[in-house]
Amino acid sequence: MANEKNQTSRKSNGAMILKLVVMGLMTALVVIVYFLTMGITVGPFNITFALIPIVVGAALYGWKAGGWLGLVFGAMVLLTGGANAFLVINAPGTIITVLLKGAAAGILPGLIYQALEKKNRWAATICAAAAAPIANTGIFLLGCFAFFMGTISEWAAGAGIDNAIVYMMTAFVGVNFLVELGTNLLLSSVIVRIVDIVKNKIMVNRSQGA
Repeated sequence: MANEKNQTSRKSNGAMILKLVVMGLMTALVVIVYFLTMGITVGPFNITFALIPIVVGAALYGWKAGGWLGLVFGAMVLLTGGANAFLVINAPGTIITVLLKGAAAGILPGLIYQALEKKNRWAATICAAAAAPIANTGIFLLGCFAFFMGTISEWAAGAGIDNAIVYMMTAFVGVNFLVELGTNLLLSSVIVRIVDIVKNKIMVNRSQGA
């Protein structure tokens, strides 16, 4: 009985240590990828390649892990000045929008991957990869509606566009969203491979602890 308890404890400790290591790496990757690509812009905003490690973490450890990585991404946007144009208009609304869209970009892929993984791992990965930019952009647009429509209408008028929604879709979303979505989908096979490697490592650790 004591040996069984010790073995169970070793398995649990090993799995926890591996999870902490992997999540630490994923957190660092979100920060590094964001810094390395923050100068890549189409229009007024950066193209967000940091969504890829967020999807990997969400696929490995679920929506809570994805939510954490998404919040790290959101914090980076705020700390590096990526949302300054909106902070000067409505700081609380900007902080809420940026953190919420970041968290959603990790939570939704985690939930989708968990729901589809047992049925079809490739479909789960592709859907999760697509969900990240959709959630990120969708919450951003909702935040614009909730907090910034007056200013956005003025910006649209200044650009010679009568419809503020058309202005948001062309100036704020447009190519950025398509590039982010396409990149995530193209790298789905890489995401699957990374997830396989880590999960195989987890299985090896469990068998060694048995």
